[in-house]
Amino acid sequence: MNTKHFNYGLTFLSASLTALLLALILLCTSGVQAQTRRTAPAPKPAPSLLAGLPKSDAVALVNVRQLLDEAMPKILAGSPAKLAEVNTEIEKFKTKTGLNVRSFDQVALSMLYTYPAPDITKIDTVALARGTFDTAALVAAGAATAKGNYREEKYQGLTIYIFTLDQQLKLFGLFDMKVHDLAVSALSNNVLAIGSPSTVKRAIDTNKGRAANNAELINLATREANAVIGFGANVTPGLIAGVKVTNEENAKDLSTIRQVYGTVSVTEKDVALFLAARAESAESAKNLSVTLEGLKELGTFLVGRMPAPKGTLARAALNNVKITTQGNELQIRTAVAQLLLAPLLRG
Repeated sequence: MNTKHFNYGLTFLSASLTALLLALILLCTSGVQAQTRRTAPAPKPAPSLLAGLPKSDAVALVNVRQLLDEAMPKILAGSPAKLAEVNTEIEKFKTKTGLNVRSFDQVALSMLYTYPAPDITKIDTVALARGTFDTAALVAAGAATAKGNYREEKYQGLTIYIFTLDQQLKLFGLFDMKVHDLAVSALSNNVLAIGSPSTVKRAIDTNKGRAANNAELINLATREANAVIGFGANVTPGLIAGVKVTNEENAKDLSTIRQVYGTVSVTEKDVALFLAARAESAESAKNLSVTLEGLKELGTFLVGRMPAPKGTLARAALNNVKITTQGNELQIRTAVAQLLLAPLLRG
């Protein structure tokens, strides 16, 4: 196995992990108070938020309550200072926008690719957040920012609250993100649309009856009912063009991928990652698996040069990697102990 195969394997795995992390970061830029659960005999499951998303190239579903109440406390159990910092940052965001991140129940994300220039892909994102919320809190937060940093717009009979934050926010005390105009609108009494002004308008259009057909992506994103995060995405020629792969053989392998999907799950001690790539044929999937086997053959040598804690985490993930194929799908599974993630989140 030569190094070009390993480098391609790292590129594919890194891109998939980045997609999951982006979904997590984007959901943290918004907030909504938790919906009060009502007891009723034989309740029907609530409709998935994903069904209300506008036309998308990628979708993700995040169980925020599980993430905040179960996963994060476990991962940061050995760092009470970081947990305190997380709580402080959540309160700061609530003060600026009137949105309480801790009141999330479930968040669905829609990502639409645009191509402003050759080999460049831009992703326009909007989130739907389910829970209870108080529009008066949004208005009050807007009034507090004042001085031209807050405005309201009417669109399709709904009010859009727009906060011009134009600053770096540290979300969850873990991620730095530059936020300019954050738009929020209530689509119903328990669902908010959150994003840029233009993406929130797209969500409103869908809510008003302009149906979107994301059925296949929704199916991919919801294959694991207990996942903390699930996502499904189309892989377009424009998206692939933005990935710089100099080796012709590797570029050919990459061009056979049509869709990717995956999940992040949390057990009592581990964080488990599942990633899958749907190729154009079973033969293409086999070729991809051969390429990615380089992770097992050369990975130990290369990650051995990485400093802790990243090197420790990478070695654990690599040791647990299982690469298989099922029909035209390439599937990757791995898991790492929660305690190995904590040093990275502590900064």
